Amino acid sequence: MTTGREHAASREGISATGSVSRELAARAVLIRGVERRLLDLFSEGKLFGTVHTCIGQEWTGVAVAEALTDGDVIFTNHRGHGHFLARTDDVDGLVAEVMGKRSGVCGGRGGSQHLCAGGVYSNGIQGGIVPVTAGLALAAKLRGEGKIAVVFIGDGTLGEGVVYETLNIASAWDLPLLIVVENNRYAQSTPQAQTLAGSIEARAEAFGVSADRADTWDVPGLLAACSSAVNAVRREERPRLLQVDTYRLMAHSKGDDDRDPEEVRTFWDRDPLVVFAREDPAAAESLEAEARRRIDVAVARASDEPYADAGPDDADAETLRPVQWRPTPTPAAERVVTLIHDALRRNMLRDERILLIGEDVEGPYGGAFKVTKNLSQEFPGRVRNAPISEAAIVGMGNGLALAGMVPVCEIMFGDFLTLAADQWVNHASKFRYMYNEQVNVRLVVRTPMGGKRGYGPTHSQSLEKHFLGLPGTRVLALHHLGDPGALYDVLFATIDRPTLVIENKLLYGVRAGASVPVGFVLEQSDEPFPTTRARPEGEPDLTVLCYGGMLADVLQALDPLLDGHEIAAEVICPTQLYPFNPWPVVESVRRTGRLLVVEEGIGFAAFGSEVVAQVLERAPGALKGVRRLASPPHPIPSCGPLEKSVLPGSSHVVLAAVELCS
Repeated sequence: MTTGREHAASREGISATGSVSRELAARAVLIRGVERRLLDLFSEGKLFGTVHTCIGQEWTGVAVAEALTDGDVIFTNHRGHGHFLARTDDVDGLVAEVMGKRSGVCGGRGGSQHLCAGGVYSNGIQGGIVPVTAGLALAAKLRGEGKIAVVFIGDGTLGEGVVYETLNIASAWDLPLLIVVENNRYAQSTPQAQTLAGSIEARAEAFGVSADRADTWDVPGLLAACSSAVNAVRREERPRLLQVDTYRLMAHSKGDDDRDPEEVRTFWDRDPLVVFAREDPAAAESLEAEARRRIDVAVARASDEPYADAGPDDADAETLRPVQWRPTPTPAAERVVTLIHDALRRNMLRDERILLIGEDVEGPYGGAFKVTKNLSQEFPGRVRNAPISEAAIVGMGNGLALAGMVPVCEIMFGDFLTLAADQWVNHASKFRYMYNEQVNVRLVVRTPMGGKRGYGPTHSQSLEKHFLGLPGTRVLALHHLGDPGALYDVLFATIDRPTLVIENKLLYGVRAGASVPVGFVLEQSDEPFPTTRARPEGEPDLTVLCYGGMLADVLQALDPLLDGHEIAAEVICPTQLYPFNPWPVVESVRRTGRLLVVEEGIGFAAFGSEVVAQVLERAPGALKGVRRLASPPHPIPSCGPLEKSVLPGSSHVVLAAVELCS
């Protein structure tokens, strides 16, 4: 691939674009030809969903790609075909991908908006790709190889708050990030005057980020501006914004265009490729014919290929199985917070790819619950204080993971996970599958969850149910009977997907390995992330399923149930909530016939509902009775006594168990 320095006077010029080489003009012509053919294929019913073309904006991708060097990365958006082709020249892979064929760059899984090849990524979520690219830039900075990351956004994306979160961090951390804003004057169909206040360049400058401006009607000037911006980012290791004024000549998507036809015609007349064809028709026809030949071959090849393969129905089927039980090892008599801290430390010593990002995580503070205390002194540069920017924190974690790092993102309170939900739902959970297994997002997000500390409605919730069930992810909930540090050891040694770790905030100060009541045996399964079982020495009357911090309350209920009501309860406590292995609870229910599910969050559409459904599917007729115990459907009060009365505790467990068994 040529670089900006190599693009010079030695090549034949094209009259309509000044001194621009024939090679670069050919790239722009090829991009337009591919996109016109994609629109035709859509009309013929050979494509799926929709197609967003960049016709009129081709020179932006060409100019940026020309300035880059091997090892630089691009992240683009729903209108990214031109950026992809300018960087990779992979017509066959793009056409096949948009046609949904296995020979596509993502095996047909990603389609038009979700590409991954040759150092180019794309996703259709506006704004969210910006912190992901910042994570890629941070990885490049840490490796010290002089590489940069480029993200393409449209002017409509400037309404997304995560863009400004990222500008702030990128500037504060001196990241080699170039943000290219293709200013085409419309956010889908809405004119810019209705949605954008102030100046685009001033937005960057407010964060101390230099901004440049160019346009697609002055192609030599655009090439020079892109080369200058790229070189500045590389040389200074500082972020930069490049505003490229342009115009989208076709509809936002297929044919939905409500713009004034006269306005559109005016820009067609100014379009550099149209002017080129008008001024030098022979040269233009030659380039167009060459492009058509390549495109015809690509379409013919893709037409003969099979459609995308969905992959295995359940990639985790082998791990979701009946288990073997063994005695639970006795953990070190340390507080849970110490065990987690020590596990982070020893794994960071073992694996230099691991780094920690979060709010107030550096020493001496070490996080709101002191989990990362003093780690920043031992691992300078690998433990980083971030601003209050949950979406950007997790987004950068996604980018770091795409670059092969193992980021650990701390969210100070689990309630704030909602601010990062887009990064978990639309990015982390999808990259591996929609990019056809070409990437692996080894991302850890850890957060304290739960109430009973008087923190009130916005700092006491148990929201993990909202993050369960996303394919390709894992959700773990730590408890105190095992060794949380040992679980982190297993996680770091085997991580193969985005993993959310729930750490109940009440447990941080508890010493791990508390004993179970007399007459009960403590065991754990042979799973990588074990299920813990506290079984009575005799036959159980009731199965109680719980997880995380609720385990302590359930254990406190065992003696009152046995001594006061002659109910012997068997407790099943999974560590891995998703993917969930139902077999430990199914086997228990087959013996007891009764199931009580206890969880701290609001019960509607919660984890307990899924457990009950899976038990009914796998053990039809085994259940004589079932009960779900959870929080009532209202916010958690700050008043301590009231909070304890509404959140499930040991007394609530006893009452629910007695009612179920009577």
